[in-house]
This record gives sequence, structure tokens and C-alpha cells, in this order.
Amino acid sequence: MSIKLVILDRDGVINLDSDNYIRTLQQWIAIPSSIQAIADLSRGGYKIAVATNQSGIGRGYYDLATLESMHQQMIELVEEKGGKIDKIVFCPHLDDDHCACRKPKPGMLEQILDEFTELQAPAWFVGDSLRDLQAAWALDMPAALVKTGKGQRTLDTIALPESTLVFEDLADFSRYLLNTDS
Repeated sequence: MSIKLVILDRDGVINLDSDNYIRTLQQWIAIPSSIQAIADLSRGGYKIAVATNQSGIGRGYYDLATLESMHQQMIELVEEKGGKIDKIVFCPHLDDDHCACRKPKPGMLEQILDEFTELQAPAWFVGDSLRDLQAAWALDMPAALVKTGKGQRTLDTIALPESTLVFEDLADFSRYLLNTDS
């Protein structure tokens, strides 16, 4: 069976971002339209995966249990809207760790793609930063930038390749993809 896949960055795409890190469950605040967008994509036949840099763990700002509680809340909010998040991967490392998973390296995206091998079309990656887009570009994956989170700042500071689509938010991307797909 062939599948369709959308991979999402988390902070700034699904939830509000902070330059000071999202350190507690109380600081993890969903963007309501993003939760609905994930549910819409899921109900529209897409598998949903999340690939998120979480160096706050490596910095000691929060622990794995706190991260898991944030992800559980995200999963539950999406399920309440009738959708599903199929996979979540994260990188706890710092830049100095030189791992293969921390975006802009594509390791997390490769890990997800290895699990979803029956793709009907190339997977999409949606992010709000240059690091996100670079990970997708490294794999020639269709990439979209959302203006939420760091997205507008990213758009203001770099020239994107014409192939990179720009959307107001995840809901805008979801509408585009579902309308293009039908």
C-alpha cells in the first residue's frame, strides 16, 4: 500500500516558539490552527511525522519526561480533532556534538523515511527556519516554510530557492496540499 507523508518541525510550526526554549509543559502552547491542520491532513490520507531539534535536553533545561509530556499533549490535541501523529523523532544534541540527526543535517528525516518506505510521492517537510529547510534540501525533499515561529525572520534574511513554497501557517499549507491533492 502506498502512502503520503508530511514531516513537520515542531516549535514554531505546531506550537508557539521561544528563543529561550520551551522548557515546561505549561510553556508548550499549541497553535490551534496547526492542530486542526494536522488533523485535516491526517484525515485527508497523509501520515504525519514530527522531526524536532530539542537541544534543551542536552543543555539540561528539561528532561526526557518533560519532552514526552509535551509530545503526549500534542498527540492528544490532534486526536481530539480526529487526526493522528504517526511518528515523532527528536534530536537532544548540541551543535558541538556533531551528530547526524540535528537539523540542518538530515538524519531525523532519513530515520522517518526509512520507516515509511511505501511512499506514493515524495514526502513534504514543513519548517520555520533555515535549518529545517536545509535538512529537507539535503534529501531533495519538497520543502515549505511557514511564517509562524521563526519563519518570517527566515524569509526576511535569506533568499529561498523558487522550489521552496511559503505559507502563512500550517493551516495554509494544509489547505494547499489537500486542494492540490484532490
